Amino acid sequence: MKSSPALTAPGTPVAPIATGRLVSLDALRGFDMFWIMSGEHIIHALAKATGWPVLLWMSSQLHHVDWNGCTFYDMIFPLFLFIAGVSMPYSLQGKLKRAGLDSAEQLSFADKRPIYQSMLRRTLILIFLGMVVNGLFAFKGYEQTRFASVLGRIGLAWLGAGIIFLNTSTRGQIIAALLILLGYWAALILIPVPGFGAGVLTPEGSLTSYIDRLFLPGKLHRTVYDPEGLFSTVPAIATALLGMLTGTLLKDVRRSMQQKTLMMLGLGIGLILLGLLWDQVFPINKRLWTSSFTVYVGGWSLIFLAVFYYIIDVQGFQKWAFPFVLIGTNSILIYLASDGIVDFAHTAHFLFDGFSQFFILPWQPVIQALAVTAVQLSLLYVLYRNKLFLKI
Repeated sequence: MKSSPALTAPGTPVAPIATGRLVSLDALRGFDMFWIMSGEHIIHALAKATGWPVLLWMSSQLHHVDWNGCTFYDMIFPLFLFIAGVSMPYSLQGKLKRAGLDSAEQLSFADKRPIYQSMLRRTLILIFLGMVVNGLFAFKGYEQTRFASVLGRIGLAWLGAGIIFLNTSTRGQIIAALLILLGYWAALILIPVPGFGAGVLTPEGSLTSYIDRLFLPGKLHRTVYDPEGLFSTVPAIATALLGMLTGTLLKDVRRSMQQKTLMMLGLGIGLILLGLLWDQVFPINKRLWTSSFTVYVGGWSLIFLAVFYYIIDVQGFQKWAFPFVLIGTNSILIYLASDGIVDFAHTAHFLFDGFSQFFILPWQPVIQALAVTAVQLSLLYVLYRNKLFLKI
């Protein structure tokens, strides 16, 4: 699918900037996607084969928590949405430059209209692709079709944040994010749920779960709620907005690259501390996408980007990140492929099973996991060399 030059969709490479590509953003997107496409299986296999404490800890971080709390695995989804937000200011810079404007809010409605149309189209495509990943084509009927999805939430949250970004100043975007987070907190704490009351933050009793049961069509992923449900998508808009604010900071020519790095680190640490403080009264919870979770993971997202930005774009050390760039420039494609459309494990077994027999039994799953990654990266390399990117 061909991408409009006026706007970059979530999961596609950012537009070229004055000094070249913002390679760190593609690399961080690839790093983020690596863990769910096959990286987690490598760590799990290594932890089991070696028993090393550091690998056992890493393996424990590559599982979702049951309810409250947060692991690295819980950060993967919001980090991807944050990165999609960072791309937004870059995707509009050409249009702003041609119009002689400084910010997106200054664009006329006539200029914004095709952007709105493009955003809506991409959101609908992401919702559809998310349903495909959920098994839409199994045709199990309405009651067994799951409409909510990871890709659907990315599309909806990015759309909501994009509308705010196009119509408000930086100050307005900060205020909007704060109102979203505070409003969501107030709603979950103060609005009573029939049969449970107000402020019950359990899978069955939360306002978010209740709204899912009332209004979300089809099948709920967890029977009584859906982790990508309707109401919990609202605070995800703040996650995308944080990314857009960060993209605005990175484009600010008044600050040096070193200053931008320090600002991201400082803001990231501040948000992590705020999230931990907020957790005392409003638990960090990915399933509900609580405000404390949004702030806490937003802080880590800033720190991850600051580290990648400093190493890759400031210091210029880029070669090590090339495998992540391969993934990051085709992230939606590899997500779709790895989630069932392509059987990479079958190909890896066909090509490498004989080789893996040379290793002792505990290490054979490690070789097999590495083989899956090798097959995936080989495909992505061919696509990259031929400049074939899935652009929605």
